[in-house]
Amino acid sequence: MVKVKINYEGGLRCELKHEKSGKTFKTDAPVDNNGKGESFSPTDLCASALGSCIATIVGMQMEAIGLNLSGMCVEVEKEMSATLPRRIAKLTTHVWLPIELTDDQQWKVELAAKNCPVHHSLNPEIEKPISFHWK
Repeated sequence: MVKVKINYEGGLRCELKHEKSGKTFKTDAPVDNNGKGESFSPTDLCASALGSCIATIVGMQMEAIGLNLSGMCVEVEKEMSATLPRRIAKLTTHVWLPIELTDDQQWKVELAAKNCPVHHSLNPEIEKPISFHWK
């Protein structure tokens, strides 16, 4: 089990602490929702979780077959709903691979990305397209 402690600092800002490592960072509400937008918003963290999970799972799968994907780049574009309730409507992910892969390896990358734990944990109503950019 992992524990994260969140302290509300006021002004729509929080400090988050990862209990095991002691690492901390802050969040801020976005400008379009009464914040200053000076740090990641909670929904930005959701988008970040998806992208970093995809990178991690793809990296694990490729390292298992002897490939090093250092330099892989993942970008996630978050779109919020235009209607209430305010929620994430779409997370579009782009994955750039730094090495050439065979068709079979590309298939394994796509399968790994679509099966990351965060992808499976998100509400099915959220659109989650993934685009791969092969070298």
